[in-house]
Amino acid sequence: MIYKGDDMPSVTVQSRISPELKQQAEAIFLGMGMSLADGIRIFLQQTVNEHGLPFQPRVKMSNAETVQAMQDSIDGKVNKYDSVDAMFKTKSKE
Repeated sequence: MIYKGDDMPSVTVQSRISPELKQQAEAIFLGMGMSLADGIRIFLQQTVNEHGLPFQPRVKMSNAETVQAMQDSIDGKVNKYDSVDAMFKTKSKE
């Protein structure tokens, strides 16, 4: 059922998000002529329409340096230390 104008039922939904996320989302929705509330309503409606998330969640890709560090760790190509202090002592000598 689609409601318009004053016929629309009203329920308050609250969620805690970072100020940065709110500002970024508001700017995007504003660029499309919508409010943040409009964007949230559209997201919820599409979730119902799709019977699930209206997009495919993906893992944020790491940069090349991080990917290489992870691979080095998997391959055992990392320095091992007995303690954090030992690591910092070694690093301060470099």
